[in-house]
Amino acid sequence: MKLNIRRTMLVGLAFLSICAFWEMYDFTTPLVLKNTYHLGDTWAGVVMAMDNILALFLLPFFGAVSDRCHTRIGRRMPFIVGGTAAAAGIILLMPTAIKNWPLSGFLLLLGLLLLAMGIYRSPAVALMPDVTPKPLRSKGNAVINLMGALGGLITLILVRVAVRTGVNAQGETVSDYSLLYYAVAALMIICIAVLFLTIREKALTAEMERIHYGETEETRRAVQTDEKGRLRPEVMRSLVLILCSVALWFMGYNAVTTAFSKYMTTVWQVTEGTAATVKMLPTAVAILSYWPVGIFASRAGRKKVILTGVLLLTACFALCGFLTAMSFLTYIVFALVGVAWAAINVNSLPMVVELATGADTGKYTGYYYTFSMAAQVLTPILSGWLLENVGYHTLFPYAALMVFGSFLTMLFVRHGDSRPEAKSGLEALDVED
Repeated sequence: MKLNIRRTMLVGLAFLSICAFWEMYDFTTPLVLKNTYHLGDTWAGVVMAMDNILALFLLPFFGAVSDRCHTRIGRRMPFIVGGTAAAAGIILLMPTAIKNWPLSGFLLLLGLLLLAMGIYRSPAVALMPDVTPKPLRSKGNAVINLMGALGGLITLILVRVAVRTGVNAQGETVSDYSLLYYAVAALMIICIAVLFLTIREKALTAEMERIHYGETEETRRAVQTDEKGRLRPEVMRSLVLILCSVALWFMGYNAVTTAFSKYMTTVWQVTEGTAATVKMLPTAVAILSYWPVGIFASRAGRKKVILTGVLLLTACFALCGFLTAMSFLTYIVFALVGVAWAAINVNSLPMVVELATGADTGKYTGYYYTFSMAAQVLTPILSGWLLENVGYHTLFPYAALMVFGSFLTMLFVRHGDSRPEAKSGLEALDVED
């Protein structure tokens, strides 16, 4: 059984559009709030936290709704197409709002934009496991993550070429993001148009029903659920443990990414440019690691790869707690952080949706995002309190402790680790289409 790389990349266009949007949103919105509406850091932080808070409710809701949606074009496609169209339309209004609307109007438009993105994020992510055989979902998720990274990279390039700066009547330097907004909206529309024209969701999901190693939907339900359709206790236990693991490693990782620039400039006393370079290193290494990690997980098993990644990430954060200054070792450690995060990230979503049947993949995708988003809402508050009241030296021990907690919870997971049967000879090398 081989992963259809071309098809997975086409499915990944939805995630590419999502990541392109969030890169634009995270870059422009804080600057607009500060420079156009002169909002203080505290209230600007509240506004920027709203996307994660809304995601706690929107992602599981629309994931579950898409599970129950049966249309001529499939279950996920109406949400992907409708959500993208709504989001792109609102993005096109952003330049006008920034130039002419009061803060209240801008915030209302921002809320509608976050709602539109919430409509299609879970359905878009759920589409990959819907059309990918279970044993190949780690590889599929690796491709999806690469597409997402490409989307973020495209936006960063657009930031360089499309943002215009000038001087206003008060002599202040101001930036015009109009071309950036238009370009990202066009990119989103193009991505989803290509996805819609090339992916026949209903036909592909029907194909998956036939090829899951001879499993029928009824067989999978009988193995994982009781006579009332509820997960069996042992399967539910694994699901809860996986989701707790997701929350814990996101609490550790996000604590570091949130406070990284402050820690680097305050404790290690490096320039902002050096801090930015070091922060980009794990992302770059993770991108290079996604595909090899996906291949390795398909052979060694998702759980083993995740546990290895969690231990490596724990060790890296623990070591950083002992470093008192920037050195060559710092670059090595953060490169390993990228490898560890790839090992975790590529395999965690597939383990969650492995416990779903074809009818509720969107709901389980929503569960994954609920726990990961909850962690990203909570950990800046907890780690920030420690930084402010105890000291900056608490950052990496806090992160290491949280990540190691996820190792303990993952140890007791007994489900979600689907692997193909071992092959021999040249057949074992046949991993892509």
